[in-house]
Amino acid sequence: MRNVKYTDSVNFRCLEHLRETSLDISLIHAGKEDCEPSHICSGTRDEYILHFIFSGKGFYSLKNGTIYTLSEGQMFLIRPGEPVTYGSDAINPWTYAWIGFNGIRADTILKQCGFSANTWVLPSPVRPEIVMDCIHNILDCKALTFVNDLRREAWMLMLFSRLVDNHEKLSQKRTSENSNYGTKAYVELAIEHIKYYYKDGINVSDIAEHLGISRAYLNCAFQKELGMSIQKFLIDFRMHKAANLLVSTPDAIKEISNAIGYEDQLNFSKAFKKKFGMSPKNYRLHKATTILYTEKQLTDHKEDFVV
Repeated sequence: MRNVKYTDSVNFRCLEHLRETSLDISLIHAGKEDCEPSHICSGTRDEYILHFIFSGKGFYSLKNGTIYTLSEGQMFLIRPGEPVTYGSDAINPWTYAWIGFNGIRADTILKQCGFSANTWVLPSPVRPEIVMDCIHNILDCKALTFVNDLRREAWMLMLFSRLVDNHEKLSQKRTSENSNYGTKAYVELAIEHIKYYYKDGINVSDIAEHLGISRAYLNCAFQKELGMSIQKFLIDFRMHKAANLLVSTPDAIKEISNAIGYEDQLNFSKAFKKKFGMSPKNYRLHKATTILYTEKQLTDHKEDFVV
């Protein structure tokens, strides 16, 4: 059994290896750090860890190759069993705080905070000073007593309650009939979300949930603004990304399929052929032949380009 450890230095304050006090939701560790430039952390954790960025910049990399560039005002989630790497910027390193926790209610609480199965990064809906107040109060309860167990859990739940409350208010604002958001704004937000998360296998329901609107309303917005369904837009976006990878990389078709969010290579091939009229393999061969032919033409007529 690991011993509880408390560290308090100029740039790093942390309380870790706490015992699990509840099956529902239990604090494992918490801390705050002013990171050194290019400070890298990597590995797989047994608990959930939620980071809050207060200043500076850094990156967050997932196993599937997705890399997020993060900065002040964002929060990012590490899930149990998921290998990740994250690190501070070499010039403007970040300062962040975090809580590590476990429990059977963890997934439900995180969903209420705005995290879906394919969402790892979100804007923090809570002011930095509120987050810091909760973290500092947790760290101040460093003595291993029953009273402090309760206090630490209380401050963790207070932080979660603020995250959930503010996320619900934002969602209600977005879905309100009197909201200032029009269909054009929702389409722009959806496309921005697709650009960042298409690799993670997101679907239309995931996007609608992220925006806090119904799938039907989101589809109507795309029909109105772009003349197509959001499902068609999402598929077309992925197919064009795949086409670019087929021409610009030597990656195997299965790797390209995974890179654009398709776990099933057969489904990817069917969707690609429906879009471009040929299989991914034939598309690559066709484009390679076209490029070689074009290069030969340029070589044969290079004198036309000599001034």
